[in-house]
Amino acid sequence: MKRILITGALGQIGSELTLRLRDIYGADNVIATDIKKNDSEAAQSGPFETVDVTDGTRMLETAKKYNVDTVMHLAALLSATAEAKPVFAWNLNMGGLMNALETAREVKAQFFTPSSIGAFGPTTPKDLTPQDTIMRPSTMYGVNKVAGELLADYYFHKFGVDTRGLRFPGLISYVALPGGGTTDYAVEIYYEAIKKGKYTSYIDKGTYMDMMYMPDALNAIVDLMEADASRLQHRNSFNVTAMSFAPEEIAASIANYLPGFEISYAVDPDRQKIADSWPNSIDATAAKDEWGFKYEYNLDKMTVDMLEKLRKKL
Repeated sequence: MKRILITGALGQIGSELTLRLRDIYGADNVIATDIKKNDSEAAQSGPFETVDVTDGTRMLETAKKYNVDTVMHLAALLSATAEAKPVFAWNLNMGGLMNALETAREVKAQFFTPSSIGAFGPTTPKDLTPQDTIMRPSTMYGVNKVAGELLADYYFHKFGVDTRGLRFPGLISYVALPGGGTTDYAVEIYYEAIKKGKYTSYIDKGTYMDMMYMPDALNAIVDLMEADASRLQHRNSFNVTAMSFAPEEIAASIANYLPGFEISYAVDPDRQKIADSWPNSIDATAAKDEWGFKYEYNLDKMTVDMLEKLRKKL
């Protein structure tokens, strides 16, 4: 990677990935794009272009303008929001992905887009979900992700585009606020722990979902994109994970460092239904074997870092 175009660069992943890639490859070599500009560091610290991903012509023009050799397509509507607006989600998620893949094909660029554990469904094995397994999701977001994985595979086999992707679990970060995902509670709980000393979870106790701290997610993206292509058997998309926990376990971890912290429950049926359709834990063996995936943060180490960083931020 030398000249990188990022769509959705001001979102939850993009706002941090943009800065990480600028540190590695140089600020001028990472072109951030989003539907509108803001005053964030990601928007201000290097090249920025306003790009609506449903406008394929604009995306291609931007890629050619900066002579990019890598396209990282992050712009998407997340699970809970997509379920509330399914038609809009399809048009944005699938139309944007098609435009990004076409852009990569036209400029002969390497390509990355994230998938999700949302690609799995209620008939998928729940524990240590394999890399290759039944994928029959029951949400629009999940349908988009399965279709996206297949479409990226198609562009690799049909057109030779070097497509790569990761099947992310819930991502936890202190930098960007959540954006409408089912796993957002695992970010919100840290904010509320510091602000109020208590949190009301919309996900029920005993509900296990895979999670990953954002620094590990960013490292995984860079490592995958730098990996030797000849080693990659799967490409789109690799299971990756760092931890699996239920709400009461993250609450207990916080209480170790904030004595008196309390959790209560007011379950949101819609988001709970989505969570119940996802795995309890996933198997990342293929990622480890094919490109050396590893992670640094477990639950307690993440909790210490989140609380420390959020105290400064808030």
